[in-house]
Amino acid sequence: MTAGGLAGLVCTTPMGALADYTRHKRSVLALSILLIVIAGGIIFFWSDAFAATGSNVLSCAAAAAIMPALTGITLGMTGQKDFPARLGRNEAWSHAGNAATALLGGVIGYKFGIPGVFAVMALMGALSLFCLWRINPSIIDYAVARGLVDEETGSPQSKSESLRCLFTDKSLLIVGMTLFFFHLGNAALLPLLGQSAVARFEVNAASYTAGTVVLAQVTMILTAIWGAHIAQKKGYGPLFYMALLALPVRGCIAGLWNTPWNIIPVQLLDGVGAGLLGVATPGIVARLLEGGGHINMGLGMVLTIQGIGAALSNAYGGLFAHHASYDAAFLALATAPCLGFLLFLSGVRFLPRLRSAMQGSY
Repeated sequence: MTAGGLAGLVCTTPMGALADYTRHKRSVLALSILLIVIAGGIIFFWSDAFAATGSNVLSCAAAAAIMPALTGITLGMTGQKDFPARLGRNEAWSHAGNAATALLGGVIGYKFGIPGVFAVMALMGALSLFCLWRINPSIIDYAVARGLVDEETGSPQSKSESLRCLFTDKSLLIVGMTLFFFHLGNAALLPLLGQSAVARFEVNAASYTAGTVVLAQVTMILTAIWGAHIAQKKGYGPLFYMALLALPVRGCIAGLWNTPWNIIPVQLLDGVGAGLLGVATPGIVARLLEGGGHINMGLGMVLTIQGIGAALSNAYGGLFAHHASYDAAFLALATAPCLGFLLFLSGVRFLPRLRSAMQGSY
């Protein structure tokens, strides 16, 4: 799993660049979906350590292409004006798919074992390809999809900006580092909370974890729809601030309220944070990089930075849990997004482009 995570981190920015460059975005998505299903099949047919590692590497590398390519297709179909509303609907459908697949996989897996789980995965892959085939490529504006348009006239520009501008964009780096601190505090919270509940309250680990996942996904669906409505009217700023503030509250509840029932507010807040960031992150990146021609690569870069934070989260929280206590670990995880919040506030104050990107929509 670590090897797969590293492969995903390495591939995310290049896959974003590919999503900018190619007009065959649907083909990139289709190939990614096929590779993910094939990766699942590798584990199904060969169960040794080498096959498991190769499967995770292949799956995570292929998955790295999905978000940039799908964001490019969406932006090319809607333009900046209707982008927030469409992002909200995309995010809601995504979480609905996660919840439905988890429930269906659990039921089928219980009755038919692991082959049933693989059958569910293959079915979802086939349905994804069918939906992708139904997207009409003629309605995708490929200049808009990569942000290669003039902000004032709306006409396509002749060429994109230098990649050096992308990697030295202070506003983009502030967004990436803010998400780094957010995911440094977010990724390990649920696993540690599950371990804590099993160790201290002897709950059933499987049912406890399954319930938390479904609760969070349902919350994310509702939050994403509401967040899109807010972004359309007031911009992405309110979504970003609410998401950043939800995580410290979530960590404090986990660290200060010692009961297995703390999972309910903790996961409700997880749904709020993840649902809002799912709408706000690609929207802010698209606003920041409009006109430069590298929107999807910029999104890939931001996702890479936040992925590093998520990868370090378990070590960060685990050290506190091991050397101090679970409660100390939860409070330490709650501190990380506070640093991100302060960093982001500084960026909004001193960087006019970032402040403009956070404000009202078109």
